[in-house]
Amino acid sequence: MTDAAGHRRIGVLGMGTYLPAQVRSNADVARDAGVTPEWISERTGVRQRHVAAAGEAASDLAARAVRAAADTAGIDVRDVGLLVCATSTPDELGPSTACRIQAVLGASRAVALDVSAACSGWLFAAKVAHDWLLASPEIRYAAVVGVEAYSKFLDPTDRGTAVLFADGAAASILSPVAAPQGFAHFAFGSDGTLADRVLIPAGGSRLPADADTIARGDHRIRMDGRTISRFITDVFPGLITDTLDRAGLSLQDIDRVVAHQPNPVLLRRMGAELGIPEGRLVVVGDEVGNIGAASTPYALAAAARDGLRVGDRVLLAVFGAGMTWGSGLLTWTGAPARTTPTRTSPPEPHETEGAPDERC
Repeated sequence: MTDAAGHRRIGVLGMGTYLPAQVRSNADVARDAGVTPEWISERTGVRQRHVAAAGEAASDLAARAVRAAADTAGIDVRDVGLLVCATSTPDELGPSTACRIQAVLGASRAVALDVSAACSGWLFAAKVAHDWLLASPEIRYAAVVGVEAYSKFLDPTDRGTAVLFADGAAASILSPVAAPQGFAHFAFGSDGTLADRVLIPAGGSRLPADADTIARGDHRIRMDGRTISRFITDVFPGLITDTLDRAGLSLQDIDRVVAHQPNPVLLRRMGAELGIPEGRLVVVGDEVGNIGAASTPYALAAAARDGLRVGDRVLLAVFGAGMTWGSGLLTWTGAPARTTPTRTSPPEPHETEGAPDERC
């Protein structure tokens, strides 16, 4: 499907999400982190976060979100020709978590690969899928999923990370759509000089796992909170204004701003300072915390459930470790969203069948 200039357009056919059943309240987190529930609420806005069970890996969460997105889009997962997973908490260092997801789903026709751009990952992965679909017309459907199992890598006594990070997955089905719907005006950037400001130090080829790294807790997430906050407040306004300039639009022309969800208090403050109209900035971090690469697609799915209409303009803005950032404009296709219900008992590893889906 093409626009007036003869360019093919790629858009979203359906969204799906999945959150693990276990919930940690602020009271739960506060006991280990040495703070009060009120301290967490006032500084972050997060009220609760979901935590994967011992038998749930990132691929298990992601597979359920992809299946929900495919069901919503009205397609069979076996018709997915490309599966891109964005995560910074993979099942293993290798193979790709996308291959694990492919096997769980039985999506045997899909080319499966991971994208690693931390909390920016879903939009980076969506750009990969977008360009792949444009270049390979024989592939009709791509699944793009953001997923994190951060709880496996948290130090519960570290108030800088334990109060924010959580687990979850959100997926989208991409396909050619009728112009002017679909993605446009992508832009991305990275600054590797800040790569050590938020990371998991050990477990890779630079610092392989051994008794000393384990004793030091180097397999836990480390974050320089002040530097990260400054980075976010510096980069977020530019993502908004630059995207509007590229598209020749103003904030009044945007129906929803869907961004990464690092901290609801910070996000709302930046939205107010930028003059984003009331109700147009999507904030979901209150209920799910920071779920990394899943944050932005989870927020997009929430916007879809809340009534995005065909032709609505969605400004997408992401930023994350690396440091990485990106933005784009999505003209909505009217695609619905579906949430896979959480389950009350943990799954067997790589097992995703269970409770039926609910349409939202």
